[in-house]
Amino acid sequence: MYKRILLKLSGEALAAGKGFGIDAVFIHKVAAEIAAVHSLGCEIGIVVGGGNFFRGVAQQAIDMDRVAADHMGMLSTVINAIALQDAIEKLDIICRVMSAIEMHEIAEPYIRRRAIRHLEKGRIVIFAAGTGNPFFSTDTAASLRAMEIKADILLKATSVDGIYTADPKTTPEATKLPDITYNDILRLNLRVMDQAAVSLCKDNNMPMMVFSMKEQGNIVRVVKGEKLGSLVTA
Repeated sequence: MYKRILLKLSGEALAAGKGFGIDAVFIHKVAAEIAAVHSLGCEIGIVVGGGNFFRGVAQQAIDMDRVAADHMGMLSTVINAIALQDAIEKLDIICRVMSAIEMHEIAEPYIRRRAIRHLEKGRIVIFAAGTGNPFFSTDTAASLRAMEIKADILLKATSVDGIYTADPKTTPEATKLPDITYNDILRLNLRVMDQAAVSLCKDNNMPMMVFSMKEQGNIVRVVKGEKLGSLVTA
């Protein structure tokens, strides 16, 4: 269904409900699912969050300078990227971590043309350190990288099976929205992703699928064209 995708994984998802750190068993399950998508011939770029270690806007950073806190959050994404790279390479798939902040000893610097070349050669590319700039979330980084590598779709894997009119964890009567536009997300002020990311996708006509990664095989089903979760279009 899709030749090239950008997969956004949250740091919280890699913690698999533990709240902090990386769940070693779960990250290998995620790697196996990514490998299954790769075997279909799909080119895969991945953006990982860092919320399982540190978030610049979280309570733990309340007394910190926002720029310093965001830099710490970016470094958290690098930890997750290296862990995911290790799990993927254990399945004999070549994987590259490209960081928006230069750290040559552990990751390649992000260069758009080099990233696209890696994808064309069948390598999986993990984009770490967000955009490299404070005040931008990894959701914005995912939207930006999806545009830069000319992905067919942005896949946002979360702990919820789609977009709801309210948080289904706290509002049981919330209604699921299988189809929605970016304008509706902005108008209803839905917390799917931050407004900068939503506007970027809207302005560049980038479709996005929001779905749950709790069920094994969901990423493969989405790539094959099965409609799961919520589809967002411009």
